[in-house]
Amino acid sequence: MISRETISQIRERSDIAAIVGETVKLTRRGRHLVGLCPFHKEKTPSFHVTPENGRFYCFGCHEHGSVIDFLMKLEGLEFTEAVRELADRLGLEVEEDHAAGAGVAGVRAAKRAAQDLYGVLTLAASWFERQLREHAHARVAREELARRGMKPETPTDLVADALQAFRVGYAPPGWDNLASWLRTQGISPAAAESVGLIAPRKSGSGHYDFFRNRLMFAIVDVQGRVVGFSGRILPDPETGLVDKNTGKYVNSPESPVYRKGQTVFGLFQARQAIRQKDEAIVVEGNFDVVSLHARGVRNVVAPLGTAFTEQQARLIKRFAPRTVLLFDGDAAGLEAARKSREPCRQAGLDARVALLPKGLDPDDFVRTRGAEPLGHVIAAAKGMLEFLIDVELDKGFARRDAREQAARVRAVAQILASEDDPTVRAMAKRYADSLAARLGVTDAGTLRSLEQVVKRELGVGESSGVRRPRARSEAREESVPLDMLGCLLDFPDILLEPEVQEAMSHLEGGIALAAGLAHNLLDKNKSEAVESFLAQLPPPIHEFAAQRLASPRHTDADQARLEFVENAQKLIHRNASREQPLVVEQISRADAQGDEARQVELLLEMARRSKERRGLG
Repeated sequence: MISRETISQIRERSDIAAIVGETVKLTRRGRHLVGLCPFHKEKTPSFHVTPENGRFYCFGCHEHGSVIDFLMKLEGLEFTEAVRELADRLGLEVEEDHAAGAGVAGVRAAKRAAQDLYGVLTLAASWFERQLREHAHARVAREELARRGMKPETPTDLVADALQAFRVGYAPPGWDNLASWLRTQGISPAAAESVGLIAPRKSGSGHYDFFRNRLMFAIVDVQGRVVGFSGRILPDPETGLVDKNTGKYVNSPESPVYRKGQTVFGLFQARQAIRQKDEAIVVEGNFDVVSLHARGVRNVVAPLGTAFTEQQARLIKRFAPRTVLLFDGDAAGLEAARKSREPCRQAGLDARVALLPKGLDPDDFVRTRGAEPLGHVIAAAKGMLEFLIDVELDKGFARRDAREQAARVRAVAQILASEDDPTVRAMAKRYADSLAARLGVTDAGTLRSLEQVVKRELGVGESSGVRRPRARSEAREESVPLDMLGCLLDFPDILLEPEVQEAMSHLEGGIALAAGLAHNLLDKNKSEAVESFLAQLPPPIHEFAAQRLASPRHTDADQARLEFVENAQKLIHRNASREQPLVVEQISRADAQGDEARQVELLLEMARRSKERRGLG
């Protein structure tokens, strides 16, 4: 685990304006900087950065945090990965928080070993790329690319960019071309074997190449490091025949740096486009990904020869909340879409399904019909729920058979009942009507029975759970203490003023807690103090504070102090106006009971509060 001291140093020494500025064009506006948010598409700048406390906040999509959070969200990194990347930028040694020195040494050794393996894989990627350009037999690879409209020598930017981005190369035939070259580079067979580039011979000594006569695609993790390869089979350069005893695609075996169920092909290359579109397109094949990129459709990724997993869905969700599953329209494509439902649900990834005409995969479609028609197919994608219902109802059956109709209704209702979204349960009648139309049911009695079946399967209750919207006047009243807190966040130094300290006593609840904690912001270690402060706030106030820290309203401490005191007076008047009718009622009651002492006490209390309203005590 990375030590707290290292994390604190990184937060304090990292220039958030410079790091954000690498991606976002920032313009100064008072104490903060403003630009177009990199996390969602917008035309008017709503992304605010405050260098003095190292915070950012987007008023459009509400993403916010520190420089570490920014890098995590931008690059899809885990916390430790983002910290290490920032440490590398600053030239800082990352200190591990271990009780024993042996633990620290072990972590450092593992990190060095992993770096060595990344280096071996990067060397191999360069070698495969060179073979595509220079090897005598590489014509079979170039012909395959040309057949798909992606000649390596094509001058169009999109094709060239796609081939370069995915580090497309060629593994020539022959048993040990790569193995021999790696030896000349001083790479040990053990290292090359551990990342699946070579394999030990079954008889005798030595190693042979794992990839032979294949079109090669580099597999890259979200940090841009080569972690493995995917090789597509090619015709034999001499005979023109394809070896049917091996798979169309062969992927690197899992290794210390590669886990196929936790890696998404093309995510590094697609991450910015996914973020801009606020949506990822998931296809089944690696070539589909590269082909769509070459036609300008860049928010496309694929699993790596496995069923779509929850870990892959979570990786995608780092960059966008939604995905479209773009699969072939055959039985295999339908099944792949159905199996993707649970991983997407577990990851909280909103999934829709777009099916292509039977016999066409995404590469075929975009190559023969173009990117614009493909865009129409994607735009017409159905929600996962609607898709699953359609698949169930499209199964062949006799509509007049009541038992088959009932079975279809129960199957669909069970699909609906398995949904987590509570709004589904509130739409039982709508789904029942849809079912009736699809089943050809028209008589009123059957329609009512159908609705009851759906409701029973869904377990629909009577309570809507809808809350009464808050009146505008209530919202305005609540804004006064929030504005007071905002003044403290803009200039924590005003907390040292006696009149501000006196006025603090009129704040209540979570706002009073936040105002009290604001003393922590006077700490010299500003960034660390902000993190600690925000971590202690309840959610609604946390959101307000995150906004205000990234986008201060006041540019002058005197302005902040004056507004704070004026709002405190408003608070006193408001509280008094609420309490006065109660006090008058109590005075009347004391008078009726002949309790003069109580009357005097209540009158003095009213006078004291009136004095407070005039001058804060």
